[in-house]
Amino acid sequence: MTPNDITDAVNRGLGWLLVFLMGVAVLNVVWQGFTRYVISAPSQFTQELARYLLIWIGILGSGYAAGQRAHLSLELLPESLEGRQLSWLKIVIEGSVLAFAFIVMVVGGVRLVYILILSGQTSATLNLLIGYVYAVVPLSGLLISFYSVIHIMEEVHSMDEERMNPESSSAEA
Repeated sequence: MTPNDITDAVNRGLGWLLVFLMGVAVLNVVWQGFTRYVISAPSQFTQELARYLLIWIGILGSGYAAGQRAHLSLELLPESLEGRQLSWLKIVIEGSVLAFAFIVMVVGGVRLVYILILSGQTSATLNLLIGYVYAVVPLSGLLISFYSVIHIMEEVHSMDEERMNPESSSAEA
């Protein structure tokens, strides 16, 4: 199994998980509207569930966007560079993203989840441990770290190919 196969499998799995969560969120909000306006007996759990689903969709979606390189970025400096300089800039950027995702989201997120689970704090209507809601933070941090490592490996590989075949890279440009 190659790194591309693994990345494709993670992309597919994460994409389908996000589609599923979004479908559950839509059904939840439709149920909330139905119970409130049609039968005049609002469901108690739907608002809290919608909030937690939004958290999971947003944070997991940021991991997916990082993997697709669809996140927000400034293109001022990359547009003025080319070749090895551009590759090095991309490696530095991905390294910075990797450091942030791992230190803040994974390490900090695991500590947050651990503290919240130890405290035993539960949600009001779902009676769900709040630590489980915030478990998406280290999970997304791991996904962003994974994608950053893959992107760094791709840049290093492209730099090696350019070094080995300098005439093919100038023909592509």
